[in-house]
Amino acid sequence: MPKDREPSSHGVAASVAVAERSPASDPKGSINLRIESQTRQLIDEAAAALGKTRTEFMVETARRHAIDVLLDQRLFRLDPDRYDAFMHALDNPPAPGVKLRSLLRRVPAWQK
Repeated sequence: MPKDREPSSHGVAASVAVAERSPASDPKGSINLRIESQTRQLIDEAAAALGKTRTEFMVETARRHAIDVLLDQRLFRLDPDRYDAFMHALDNPPAPGVKLRSLLRRVPAWQK
């Protein structure tokens, strides 16, 4: 994250900041992994298919997944009444409507 930028209190903005590239002057660290040879070969083939090095592929893939994990983690607070209403809605979803029943009866495109 750039040094002149304050961390945001908004979950998405703060999490997305993780995706920014660090300045070239930042020192790089290393991560050592022990993996099975089949997994290494799979990673090498995928990296080659994209024209990337193993390191580029692994860092980009890990970064993308890390961002997804962080964006999926949400904390929200509710007062007791709203919490009860929220839990009630989760425990008692509405009955399927006409459109949902129609969708579920359709034959998937891949089975046609």
